[in-house]
Amino acid sequence: MRSSILLSVVLAAMAFQAHAGRSCEQHKPTVQTIERGMQLAERTARALDASGASVVLLARAGQDLSKYGLRYSHLGWAYRTPEGPWRVAHKLNECGTAVAAVYRQGLGEFFLDDLWRYEAVWAVPAPEVQQRLLPLLQDRARTTALHQRPYSMVSYAWGTRYQQSNQWALETLAAAMEPASVHTRTQAQAWLRFKGYEPTALAIGPLARLGGRMTAANIAFDDHPNDKRFADRIETVTVDSALAWLQRAQLAGAPQVLGGF
Repeated sequence: MRSSILLSVVLAAMAFQAHAGRSCEQHKPTVQTIERGMQLAERTARALDASGASVVLLARAGQDLSKYGLRYSHLGWAYRTPEGPWRVAHKLNECGTAVAAVYRQGLGEFFLDDLWRYEAVWAVPAPEVQQRLLPLLQDRARTTALHQRPYSMVSYAWGTRYQQSNQWALETLAAAMEPASVHTRTQAQAWLRFKGYEPTALAIGPLARLGGRMTAANIAFDDHPNDKRFADRIETVTVDSALAWLQRAQLAGAPQVLGGF
């Protein structure tokens, strides 16, 4: 029975071509990587059940970003369904393209990728934040209200030309917290600024920028202000900055880490 389940998951992985927070290089999943991903998903589900939360910010490590001082690459909003299982709403780039879409997946699919490090991290939002997020996440129209298809992996945190995955998640949080006044991405970003969010400033030089833009459709820098871009200062939304800000702003508790296998 377990082998048939693994086979179906492998076939799904081979067919699925949307990614975020990891390389777009095509690697056929192996039984070992599938098993490790499923083990991480199962252990994460048990930990989230034990937390008593209904919504958490959940992240994974799909790429090695250590040269930028970052540990995690991609986040989404995980929520408990009325039936019990957890689902993750997150934005994924269609590999090899400059567009993305919002998906709802189970924990197994979320950790299905050939991850750089088999580790999960999550933060439990404050009760009021969970109460505001849950109905939004259960409503497909509200979940995608601030979604924008044009995508860049390093989109400017305070811009609206592109929108990367972590950026969508924080802007959606703003819409959940202030539904009467946040209807656009600009308004969402104003709320994030007001609450003290600070994006990560990546040091990316001109040669790296040129190489990235010429070789990958999902990387663009033309939305960044010239003064910051030419100073090699690329400000974008990262998992690490989001986790630190949520705790600092008392919107969520300290990050919880599950890994070591």
